[in-house]
Amino acid sequence: MIAIAAAALLQAATPSSDAAALVSGGAPGAVVMVVDNGEPVIAVAGMRAEAGDTPVELTDLWHLGSNTKAMTAVLVARLVEQGVIDWEDTIAEHLGDRVETIRPQYAGATFVDLMQHRSGIVANPGPVTALQLMGTDDDRDVMADRVVYAAAVLGRNPGAEPGTFLYSNAGYTVAGAMLEAATGESWEALVQREVFAPLGIEQAGFGPPGVAGEADQPRGHRGGLFGGISAVEPGASADNPPAMGPAGRVHMAMPDYAVWLNAVMAGARGEGDTDFLSAESWQILLTPPEGESYAMGWGIGSDGSLQHAGSNTMWFVQAALWPEADRAAVAGVNEARMSRVAAPVGEIMMRYAPE
Repeated sequence: MIAIAAAALLQAATPSSDAAALVSGGAPGAVVMVVDNGEPVIAVAGMRAEAGDTPVELTDLWHLGSNTKAMTAVLVARLVEQGVIDWEDTIAEHLGDRVETIRPQYAGATFVDLMQHRSGIVANPGPVTALQLMGTDDDRDVMADRVVYAAAVLGRNPGAEPGTFLYSNAGYTVAGAMLEAATGESWEALVQREVFAPLGIEQAGFGPPGVAGEADQPRGHRGGLFGGISAVEPGASADNPPAMGPAGRVHMAMPDYAVWLNAVMAGARGEGDTDFLSAESWQILLTPPEGESYAMGWGIGSDGSLQHAGSNTMWFVQAALWPEADRAAVAGVNEARMSRVAAPVGEIMMRYAPE
């Protein structure tokens, strides 16, 4: 009887009930989206801020964290197709005259290595560099900061043997600095023009969404010493340094995130708009090295599914895609106590997996 009841509950689950369950579990606000055959169904629950009374809305902006990485990888692919860069361009080629010390283990690392987390670069630069570069998108020179960031990590010993997997926010940030060296434009301007605009994505930006002092968007929440959480107003302390944009600082409304996920799924099926990106480029982006399960911004399942999660320690959003079934699922909360939110969000992902 218990098994039958559990099965019935699973069948009855909907985005609305799942979003409500995440809030019942302690999240201030939650969003769940299921995309079937191109059409998104979005549900939200809870409040924009823990102590506030403004509810989350369907078109609110959500901080995507490391789900940004797949967007950076597509940006690289777009610029490769335009002949601006090449997949095999190296760190030394683009940053050799900007960074004083590049350890020899990194000099030959390519865009492919960086996108697949196989450059050997450490995961993060360390607290001193992070504090040095803290700020907002309005008060930092992101291009100059990325050179400083790159210098900090490229002068350090490798975190892993080059050619082996080590998940690295720093690697994606270095790739962003390389793109800026090649184009003379910021990563932010490039991803807006080359990724968001061609896809028709309009509600997207960088860093914590909203205006400080106004309940205009959800707030990320930081865990407290005694188990509680508190909302963090937009500002320097509400996100990672702006330099880390290529690794994880995009925010986006769920209707626009559905547009992005539909483009990725079409590309995975070989049905993408070739004016945006060729089938060959999508294959490069979504094929992991032999024996590995991470491609470029996506973990690849044995069933052909794509998955990734993102968190800046104040938000958590996870996405799962099943391209052949033309289905995607997303669940997110505006907090990131991983011991509380990771398992429920992961369970929601699997609940929508096609049979």
